[in-house]
Amino acid sequence: MSLALTATRRRTAAAVLTTALLVPLAACGNDEPKKNTGGSTASGAPSGAPAAQLTVLAAASLTDVFKTAGAAYEKSHPGTKITFSFAGSQELVAQVAQGSPADALVTADTKSMDKVKADTGTPVVIAKNRLVIATGEGNPFKVDELKDLADTKLKVVLAAPEVPAGKYSKKILDAQKITVKAVSQEPNVRAVLSKVELGEADAGLVYKTDAESAKDKVDAVEIPDDQNAVAQYPAATIKDSKNAEAAAAFVTWLSSPEAQKILQDAGFQKP
Repeated sequence: MSLALTATRRRTAAAVLTTALLVPLAACGNDEPKKNTGGSTASGAPSGAPAAQLTVLAAASLTDVFKTAGAAYEKSHPGTKITFSFAGSQELVAQVAQGSPADALVTADTKSMDKVKADTGTPVVIAKNRLVIATGEGNPFKVDELKDLADTKLKVVLAAPEVPAGKYSKKILDAQKITVKAVSQEPNVRAVLSKVELGEADAGLVYKTDAESAKDKVDAVEIPDDQNAVAQYPAATIKDSKNAEAAAAFVTWLSSPEAQKILQDAGFQKP
């Protein structure tokens, strides 16, 4: 064998060996996790902040105050984003029972929450509320008390009987032996308020906080405590939540001094 041929074979063998050694090294390099820079997580949230996209099902009467509360929570918990879905408590309970994806539930009564106790964590009452009579601005029909709602000349709207506000309304009217022929029964208390705001109804029973949120459009006639009902708002996590820890943190926060101030500033009462 010539010296030239031997040298060629040696060079070829060396090249093959070098390639074999480099391939696994390259593979190892590709498996290394990418490092974050700039002090943030891969999701863009600051280091140490819980990054979660929370969906919270909440009673319609919480619409305004929860928007404020949600913004405050996101500010103090960078990386967490809250999306609220507002509706009548009976609708929210149906969604949970059907397995709709969500992380927490807040209803306007304990009975609604009880219907899905197998699907939720232990609920905690975060606020209370009371009913008032909402009338058009300036109270043009001079509604002064519950019994005035029995006047058939008045167009009165109520929440439907299966809605917490409707149940509370029926309870206080029945207790006073007052019969009201409502022109409509609405799917949630905000729909009742809207009817009065738009002048499609002369009066309606809503929560005090609802009337407060529209005080430039409606008047609120107070109902004495001994003729009224107390609405309780329980909050709970949903067991199937994919963000269990973050959901629990939000529900716990609703009882914090910061959240309670927001709720009470909006007219809700202490739990």
